[in-house]
Amino acid sequence: MNLSPRFIAFAAAGLMLATPFACTDDPSSRVSPMAQARITLADDNTYVSVVYSRPHQHGRDIIFGSAKSGAAVPYGRRWRTGDNEATEITLTGDLMAGGEALLAGTYSLTSVPGPENWTIHFNSVLGLNGTTMRNPENGQLEQVDLDPTDVVIVTTPVRTLAEKTNQFTIGFEPVGGSADMCLRWITTEVCVPLREVEWSLREPEIPVRGTGGDLRKG
Repeated sequence: MNLSPRFIAFAAAGLMLATPFACTDDPSSRVSPMAQARITLADDNTYVSVVYSRPHQHGRDIIFGSAKSGAAVPYGRRWRTGDNEATEITLTGDLMAGGEALLAGTYSLTSVPGPENWTIHFNSVLGLNGTTMRNPENGQLEQVDLDPTDVVIVTTPVRTLAEKTNQFTIGFEPVGGSADMCLRWITTEVCVPLREVEWSLREPEIPVRGTGGDLRKG
């Protein structure tokens, strides 16, 4: 098929314009690919989904450790729990996360690693780039103070894996009708128990006395 010079020029110009956006927005072109972990809990049919990016070890000697050691993810610093955008978790029903009440919704999921324990932060701010957000006025990424918007903070112990995991992974391990959400990288594993709620976490409606003399919900 013979293409006219005008068509070739138009196609080339379109490719030049489209390429920066395609490379930036296409998750498959990223060094740390996007992934999803999901499960439906049998106890109350709550669907849980985690969307995150999976960095590789890429020859780095120390992933989790002290800042002085040159660790890729230093102890004591809030981490996006993956790469690229902050990890986000969605649950369709109320759950207990590590013994703390977590209402149905979508949250950013960040973590603070430590040598013996991690703290996992469920936060109400969405659309984060790591722990930063783009300023709409100047287009620059700016650090966000996430402490005031933490909804639930869970402390969970560190376990040592018998087999090495070179790529960061989040997965669910069924426990009866519930599950543990487990984060694994190299030989480090931390898990957050997700359990059903046996009582309502919502504010109860206040009953009011109607004209008929019986109690009705307002």
